[in-house]
Amino acid sequence: MKSAVCLLCVLSALCGSIANAAEIKLLTWSDYIDPEIPKQFEQKTGIAVKIDVYEETEAMMAKLQAAGGDSQYDVVVVTDHAIPVLAKLGLIRKLDLLKIPNAKNVDKQFVSPPYDPKGEYSLPYQWGTVGIIYRKNLAGFEPSWKMIFDPDHVAPGRVLMLDSMRDTIGAALKLNGSDVNTRKPDDLKKTMQTLLTGKQTPRFMGFDGSPSAAKKVASGEADLAIVYNGDALNAMREDKNHACDYVVPDEGSIIWVDTMVVTSHAPNAGGAHQFIDYILDANVGAQLSNYINYATPNAAAMPRINEESRSNPRIYPPADQMKRLSYLEDVGDATSVYDEVWTAAKSR
Repeated sequence: MKSAVCLLCVLSALCGSIANAAEIKLLTWSDYIDPEIPKQFEQKTGIAVKIDVYEETEAMMAKLQAAGGDSQYDVVVVTDHAIPVLAKLGLIRKLDLLKIPNAKNVDKQFVSPPYDPKGEYSLPYQWGTVGIIYRKNLAGFEPSWKMIFDPDHVAPGRVLMLDSMRDTIGAALKLNGSDVNTRKPDDLKKTMQTLLTGKQTPRFMGFDGSPSAAKKVASGEADLAIVYNGDALNAMREDKNHACDYVVPDEGSIIWVDTMVVTSHAPNAGGAHQFIDYILDANVGAQLSNYINYATPNAAAMPRINEESRSNPRIYPPADQMKRLSYLEDVGDATSVYDEVWTAAKSR
């Protein structure tokens, strides 16, 4: 009887191991993958992809920092400035690049980036900008962050702010002529007032996730919103009346790279590496970008990107606009001050 029980235990553990090997769990932004890609990956490898989503970086961080959080997922799509924090907290592992041969397809500008100088923890997924989606019939519209934050601006319009701490604070910092990664108390104090002033107006409709906000502007429920460019383009594509457009404000904005990482206690680290390698395939990379309307960091995929997308400045900004874009960085101990600014902005 005892040996039979032991045998059952061994079989149970083995079955559990097989079950884990047959799937990976992906945590990513909502509406951020062609739904055919996980199906194709499963057909090719036999590994199913279970997807969980989040709407803001802070929510993703909370999920991973919860007890056992880094063992709940295998692959996480995270924004660039979160990489040093996740690595410092021990929530992500160094990648085994020998298992990701398609890493060779990454464009040179995304190799050894500032947020991961040695290229140890991450590989790029997509990149883009933060800007404003707006209704083209909005009187007096200007390509400026004043349209979002300045209550004295003469133009009417119902405003949605992006429910993302660093992006929205970064936009307000740009309006004020400050560094988006500032650690200066005076800069952050002024920015908190900018956010609060922007909220204290009948124009303000609240905070929202980027895909939702873009759809609300396209449907006429709001007039302008801070969003990511791909979400704006997806909403514009579905808008048969062509009533909306997207712009990066003249003051400049944020350029971001979303990356793929493997959690430190991934249940299926091998499958995670296979999935990252699959995303970096030239054909799959092009399929992904053509579907979600973001820029590809995959040099091998570029020839396969739709010509309409390649020539679209809303996706691939011109050189003069690129000069006005800034990467968000880990601000270290100043993060607590950003948290205070954000908490005040959302609660008052």
